[in-house]
Amino acid sequence: MPEDASGITLSKQDLREVTAFAAMCAQAVLALFEADRPDDPRPRDAIGAAWDFARGGERGKRLRDTAWAALKAAGSAETAAARDAARAAMSAAGAAYLHPLAQATQVKHILGAAAHAARAAELAAGDDPDTGTESIGQAASRATLAVVEVLERFPEAPQSGGRVGELMRLLDARLRRTTSA
Repeated sequence: MPEDASGITLSKQDLREVTAFAAMCAQAVLALFEADRPDDPRPRDAIGAAWDFARGGERGKRLRDTAWAALKAAGSAETAAARDAARAAMSAAGAAYLHPLAQATQVKHILGAAAHAARAAELAAGDDPDTGTESIGQAASRATLAVVEVLERFPEAPQSGGRVGELMRLLDARLRRTTSA
């Protein structure tokens, strides 16, 4: 991808690395959605589309369509944990659409799947914040150096978003601290 006026450059490989990370994070909680809605393949399809792109496929209609479908699946889920698991899948497919804009909101494309997955795990554990923190630690261990290098091109995660936003900021701080240590 070309460089924009903000000075951020993203290659297709950068987008593939970010999308693979997001897919790994969403995959970790997919079972929470599938236990709630076993006959609804939309989140699984979104994660599959993310993996296909991460492994060399093209960025296009399938990613967009499966991301929107996973978001709609979140609305049909019975439990809050299943809703966030579906949102993690939506975020995984949407990760491929990270834009080279120096805006904090772009960090959601990088860390959104991990934050929603952490919130899903937290809710499944009775809204236990320690579980969310543990899930963020697991996500941090999944992040490759390439993902951290992409993240560091952007401003810190936005100061909004409720509990999912808090989890995103926790992961953002943890990953940035990893390379500055």
